[in-house]
Amino acid sequence: MADLSSDIRLAVDSGEVVFGLRSVLKSIKENTTKLIIATSKNKEQNLLEIKHLASISNTRIITFEGNPIALGALCGKPFSVSMLSIIKPGNSRILETSNKESKIEAEPEEINTEEISLEKGE
Repeated sequence: MADLSSDIRLAVDSGEVVFGLRSVLKSIKENTTKLIIATSKNKEQNLLEIKHLASISNTRIITFEGNPIALGALCGKPFSVSMLSIIKPGNSRILETSNKESKIEAEPEEINTEEISLEKGE
């Protein structure tokens, strides 16, 4: 599991990744996505749409068992990430690693969400 988390970060840093529902949908429709990672906290309708389109395009989906803030922190972003699409894996081995696992759990010791403040005015 830690390998997959580090592979996500490496793919974000060295590869081509798009964030958010609209961008993921666009990448599926353009047939450029290799892998989709979505948090379990997405709206049901959005997940159903993504799963339907992914099944048509034979794209694998991995469920991130954490909230969007934790996924954003894992990706090194100062914002929440509900889903992302791997276009090019870069130096990561995420496509090989993802075949072994279908769920990723957020590891609190690896993800520091205290750095991200949700209060206004900061």
